[in-house]
Amino acid sequence: MALKKIFSKDRKICTVIFTVASAEADGAKTISVAGDFNRWSSTLTPLTRRKNGSFSVRIPLEVGKEYQFRYLVDGRKWENDWKADKYIPAPYSDSNNSVVVTKPRKL
Repeated sequence: MALKKIFSKDRKICTVIFTVASAEADGAKTISVAGDFNRWSSTLTPLTRRKNGSFSVRIPLEVGKEYQFRYLVDGRKWENDWKADKYIPAPYSDSNNSVVVTKPRKL
């Protein structure tokens, strides 16, 4: 799993590419990402399956914020992104949520 961040020239939008590698997908048929940015919808933001078996999606986010998220695999198994910027306890379970931070590096 990986997060790639691309900042707009005006540094107001950070497009985050959420990727689940084929080995990590482990034969999954569907993967979606749910988080603060889509009201924790398990269906609103599906990742696209690539020819190599990986999954990815691009999501434009406001710069200067932190967004909690998790992946939902095949509609039944929640997974964290083990390369997330940080993790915080989930408010409704005994697990953690992944966090992506959209703060640009200093020039």
